Amino acid sequence: MEAPLALLIGLLTGVATWLMLSRNLIRLLLGFAVLGNAVNLLIFTAGRLTRDVPPIVPAGAQAIEGAFANPLPQALVLTAIVIGFGLLAFALVLAWQAYVRLGTIRTDEMREAEPPEEAKP
Repeated sequence: MEAPLALLIGLLTGVATWLMLSRNLIRLLLGFAVLGNAVNLLIFTAGRLTRDVPPIVPAGAQAIEGAFANPLPQALVLTAIVIGFGLLAFALVLAWQAYVRLGTIRTDEMREAEPPEEAKP
């Protein structure tokens, strides 16, 4: 199970790198989102994927015995998904405002672009 997921993580990381090397601001943000998903999948896979036993300590035992799913990576990934979504939404609003004020989403043209008269303070 881990080998196909490792290949998928590598593929997602490669796609994210390719997207982030683009000069288009929207592709850059999508690359960051894909990279975040690749890292989440990596953390989730490192926490051992199993459906054998839930991570609950039986009554009278001090620890879980046998194979179990580690709950800590699952909680970390859930938190990372929420934070990543909020960060992506904020970055998309910033990209929209950059497009409105500068008239372009290409990062190499943003340095040379003059803001329109109504956008100047």
